[in-house]
Amino acid sequence: MSNRHPEDTEASRLEAALEMWDDGVQIMRANLRRSEPDASDEQIDAALDRWLTTRPGAEHGDSDGVRVVWPRPSK
Repeated sequence: MSNRHPEDTEASRLEAALEMWDDGVQIMRANLRRSEPDASDEQIDAALDRWLTTRPGAEHGDSDGVRVVWPRPSK
């Protein structure tokens, strides 16, 4: 039995994921602004870009575990 609602379509789930991504970026932008109140908008944008591309502690993704080749080779 599925826990999904009839209106829970792939498109609505994708839209929700994109909204959460945008919310996360805006939260990080606010964190950067709070930690560097004198920084220019360009400096904040550069710091946000660095965070999005390097993310210390998440160089290989957000999950714990062993890195694997993807897609996995078929047997």
